[in-house]
Amino acid sequence: MTLLTGSWGKIVADAAITRGPITMGEPYMFIGAGTAANVATVLIGSGLGLLVGHRLDERVRTTVTTALGLVTLLIAAQAAMDVSASELTSAVDRGAPTLVVLGSLAIGGMIGSILRLEDALERFGGRLQKVLARGEDEGRFVEGFVVSTLVFCVGPLTILGSINEGLGRGADQLFLKSVLDGFASLAFAASLGIGVMASALAVGVVQGSLTVVGVLLGSVLPEPHLFALSATGGLILVGVALRLLDVKQLPVADLLPALLVAPLLTQLAVSLH
Repeated sequence: MTLLTGSWGKIVADAAITRGPITMGEPYMFIGAGTAANVATVLIGSGLGLLVGHRLDERVRTTVTTALGLVTLLIAAQAAMDVSASELTSAVDRGAPTLVVLGSLAIGGMIGSILRLEDALERFGGRLQKVLARGEDEGRFVEGFVVSTLVFCVGPLTILGSINEGLGRGADQLFLKSVLDGFASLAFAASLGIGVMASALAVGVVQGSLTVVGVLLGSVLPEPHLFALSATGGLILVGVALRLLDVKQLPVADLLPALLVAPLLTQLAVSLH
């Protein structure tokens, strides 16, 4: 799942950078296979979660959600530590990485707040509830959809894996993410309900769009930009963890534009170095 960050994220990033384009002698799968697999595992995992979820009492479901929040917080912290990665600190001035992340969250948050992305995501979840699950409590459906969408779609592996697949470098990263997301969706659906299954649509749209970007770009983000994006995504995931732990209902979706701002500010910092 998207929570694959920190040291694992560096391994994946290194593999993506060192691997060359696919040659005619290598086995080839259609572009988009990784995203299709990811959508399938979210559907299967959440389906299994729904089968067992109703058999668990409220206390067990609350404990499962708390456990997921703690794990999300742990891996978010690992991702946020990428702000001190040598690849990033050596490419910009001292202190610039922290300013890049701060500026990304501040600028991205302002953009997201102006666009009211959190409200838009919740409205979309409400519409899906009316179409897909009329008998489900709307608040629970929307919360499951929003939280799982943020978890599955925020992070460097989502972006890098999808872009690399578009570049024709294979879908190995997205296949790995698919397995992790499948297990996560099972746990989420058991406690948050059918809204988690609806997040498969968001996974398909987000990763499919990024795959198209990879086809059009012809190159991937440089390492410093990737680590800045990872650190920014890690802090956004902290907000997701706080929601899962029922500490504070932060408008996390409003911060999503920060993932676009981070590489731009990193490029600016590299230029000024």
